[in-house]
This record gives sequence, C-alpha cells and structure tokens, in this order.
Amino acid sequence: MALAAPCAAREAITFDGAKLILTNGITSVEGSGGGGLATWATISGMGTNRAIGVSAHVTGVELPDFRLDTHGVAIGIRDRVELSYARQNFNTRQIGAALGLGKGFQFNQDIYAAKVRLVGDLVYGPGWLPQISVGVEHKRNLDGAVVRAVGARASAGTDFTVSATKLFLGASVLANATVRLTKANQFGLLGFGGDRKAARSVQFEGSLGYLVTPRLVIGGEWRTRPDNLGIAREDDAKDLFAAWAVSRHVTVTAAYVDVGSVATVANQRGGLLSLQLAY
Repeated sequence: MALAAPCAAREAITFDGAKLILTNGITSVEGSGGGGLATWATISGMGTNRAIGVSAHVTGVELPDFRLDTHGVAIGIRDRVELSYARQNFNTRQIGAALGLGKGFQFNQDIYAAKVRLVGDLVYGPGWLPQISVGVEHKRNLDGAVVRAVGARASAGTDFTVSATKLFLGASVLANATVRLTKANQFGLLGFGGDRKAARSVQFEGSLGYLVTPRLVIGGEWRTRPDNLGIAREDDAKDLFAAWAVSRHVTVTAAYVDVGSVATVANQRGGLLSLQLAY
C-alpha cells in the first residue's frame, strides 16, 4: 500500500495549466475550441495530457443591422476530450420590426458540443501529422415557432465536424482545415433546413495564423455555409483576427468579420471582440 500511494498520486487528474500559451486556441462563436468562426482540432483549457483544463468566454459581434452575443464554458480532459456549452443571443434591432417580429426581437440558441482528439499533436510529433479531432455540436433554437414561420424545417439540429490543425513552430504558422456536415441556417439562429434544401450538406472551414510573438497571433478564416432558405440568402463568412495572450490565462481577440447577407439584409460587416479565461 505504501508503494501504491505515490503511484496513485501521480495518476490523479489535476489542473496543471502547462500548455504552451495560445496552443489551446481561442473560442469559436459556437463555444468550441478554435478560432472565431472556425472549429479547430485543439482541446479547450490549459491542461496537458495529464490534467483537466477549463475555459470560459464572452464574445460580441457588432454588425450594421444586428448584434450577436455568445458566452459559454468548456472543459478539456487530458487534452483528449472537450465538452462545451454556449448560449447565443442574436438581436435583430430595427430589422426585427421590418420583418414583423418586433423591434429588437432576439433569437436565442443553446449549443452542447463534444470533441475528441483522435491522432496527432498540435505542436509535437511529425511535422506532416496534424492534430485531428472529430466533434459533434447539438444546437437547440429557443424560438421554434418563429424559425419555422420563416421556412426552417426544424428548430434543433446537430452538426458533425472533422478538424485538422497544426502549429509549425519553425515557421510560426498555424494552419487548420475543418469539414462540417450541417443543415444550420445562419449557424442555426434561423433554424435548420429549409424550403430550398432540407438535408445536411458538407461545408468547409479554413484558418491560417502567424505568430508575431509567442503571445500574439494574427490571421484569417473562411467558412462556407449552406443556403437552405429561399427568403434569406446565406453567404460565406470570413474574418481577419488578432489574438493576444494578455497572460497565461487571459486571451483577448479582436476581428473584422464579414458574414455577407443576414435575414434578407446584405453587406453585414463589422467587428468581433472576445475575452477568454483558461486554466
């Protein structure tokens, strides 16, 4: 028993906070670890493969005619499994009145997600082998009657993702590619499926970042999206971002975001600001 006790202590899961700064990623608008728009293969929190990590975020996206606010939490287990929850609130401002919903009408959505790292490592291991993760995001729109009225087939849906992410330390470059199987309209804020297309479709998310310093990364993202609703054309989304690790546990991200047409209103370009706390 005396010999077993030290072994048990070494195996205990703790919060070691030992990941390299910024290698936990930031938080996407859907609450999973990644960039601002894209899901990455990274696991949230600062815990290594011997520990647990946790993170929390608040994000605001300011557009000419709308505003999106998200907040949520995530837990990473042994840098292998990620579980997350996020709430999205989408304010339609004056457009809500024009659409007959009422001025300032707000769409609300809960997102429950899980991600598992299959192979590879973001930083270590062969340079040709990225970290590869699979994920699932279950989205529940809380305004079912409204999204069905605009043509959505359902108020809940599930996305499936496969992500490959690698940090090339020698070149200070981070690259990510994600394939998403989804039928979400405007990330699910306008429901799932529509009169034009009801089934899931394959979409792509790409990210490229450059580490200016160990605490500052700049880059851009591109995300394709389905176009399911006849009354609301949906465009690809893109951003240019800068993420600054203020400290080991605090990251601030600012981005220029272009999501194109939203709920019949074109040219929705604006800014994103996000705060993430991670341990």
